[in-house]
Amino acid sequence: MAEAFNEAILPADKAQRYAAVADEIAAVLDGEPNLTARMATVASMLANSFQHYFWTGFYVVDPAKGDELVVGPYQGTLGCLRIAFGRGVCGVAAATRTTQVVEDVHAFPGHIACDSRSASEIVAPVFDAGGALIAVLDVDSERPAAFDETDRAWLERILAQTFGR
Repeated sequence: MAEAFNEAILPADKAQRYAAVADEIAAVLDGEPNLTARMATVASMLANSFQHYFWTGFYVVDPAKGDELVVGPYQGTLGCLRIAFGRGVCGVAAATRTTQVVEDVHAFPGHIACDSRSASEIVAPVFDAGGALIAVLDVDSERPAAFDETDRAWLERILAQTFGR
């Protein structure tokens, strides 16, 4: 796997790194049907590809509740165990089924501080091949405004290629 970038990543370099890691993820997961294995691999490979990623992981829709997320495979410090739809950045992403890019988590209404060192966050919904929401991918950074449209576009692309839509 390519070496992780320094904190200051130029947009073109970031896009190139995402393109490379997207190809790496696709190659590693080729033929692997297990959802947990796929999520664990994506979380690990993304976390090890970008130095500004502080916490990287999935919150999975709890099928018993339907409107609640439960922590799934992740890399980083302790994550929240459960998050209701509509609560915090992850819950808003799940409820709206849209990617949330938050420059300052402390200014986000209802932010859930699983780790107080988190300063910015991006959360993207994960859909299966049929279009059903199955999880959200949550990435936190200790740096403010660490995520942008490049991150949004590439994370959405990686999730679509990995999970179906």
